This record gives sequence, C-alpha cells and structure tokens, in this order.
Amino acid sequence: MVTFSEYRAGEAATEGESANGGPEPAKSGCCKLAGVPAIDELFMREALELAMQAAAAGEVPVGAVAVAEGAVVGRGFNSPISLADPTAHAEILALREASRALANYRLEAVTLYATLEPCAMCAGALVAARVRRLVFGARDLRFGAVRSKFRIADSELLNHRLEIVEGVLGAECAELMKSFFSARR
Repeated sequence: MVTFSEYRAGEAATEGESANGGPEPAKSGCCKLAGVPAIDELFMREALELAMQAAAAGEVPVGAVAVAEGAVVGRGFNSPISLADPTAHAEILALREASRALANYRLEAVTLYATLEPCAMCAGALVAARVRRLVFGARDLRFGAVRSKFRIADSELLNHRLEIVEGVLGAECAELMKSFFSARR
C-alpha cells in the first residue's frame, strides 16, 4: 500500500508543465474533487476497490479502510455470506485488522473510510473502539446509523464522539450499490 507521503511525492513528480514551460507546482493538499483533501480521496478509492471485491464475491459491495498516521492498518469488505458470520461487515473486519496491527483495542488515532454509511452495529463498534474520524461515501437510507436513521457515532449521549465526513466519492459509492442490486433484480 502506498502511504500518503509516497502518493503526494508521485503526484508532484507527474505534474504537468506550466504556461511558462517550467514544471507546474504540485497541487496543494486538495484532490480533484473540490473541497476534499487528497488523502480522503486516496483512501476512499482503496475502500471502493475493496467494495468491488465484495461485489465480485457476491457480497453487498461495501469496503472499508482503517488508516493511522497516513498508513493503512486495516482493510475489510463485506463478507457475512462467505464467512457465515452476520458481523462480518467491512467496517468490523477493518477494525479487527487495525486492532491486531496496532496491538490495541482503542483506535484513537484511526480514521475509518467506508463506502457506505455504517449500520448501528458498525457505528457502535466505531464508538467502542474510540475511532477518531469516520469518512463515508454514500448514505444508507434504510440502515444508516450515522446520519440517515440514527446519529450514533457523534451522539452526545455517548462517552465518545467521532468526527464525521460524508459524501467523499459519494456518487461512485452509490452507483456501485445501485448497479449491484440492479443486476440481481
């Protein structure tokens, strides 16, 4: 996996030429999507790749990536069918891997990137793990427990609240879900 610094270094090396013929300066910390930090787009794209793996396996296409200090420490894609485990959601699998990688059940330095708004189980796990930040792509209007149905991840009733960013690559995440379910109907 490429770290964010390696990604930015490669981006700077491939910048085009400016109008005066010299190298164009590297872009500031923002990606091609207006207002979205490049690091958020980078890791959401990785989560989207994982979601595509889930779809290829016949699972609902949700992917998740856990990141600490600019490096991926956990990955997961929906696998409840293949693992015969109702808790094998992408977010849970990414959190489990991150906990093992960091040797800690508290993930206070972690940002979790998920292609779909987490359900109640996953939102509760994010709070229990003390994840610092959640970035998700598309809302889940039926089961979403972060914005759509409930507000578990930043509820003032709980002892921990995550910073939440929504809509990063949201159209792509939503289209993947739509095409997956359209093909099955």
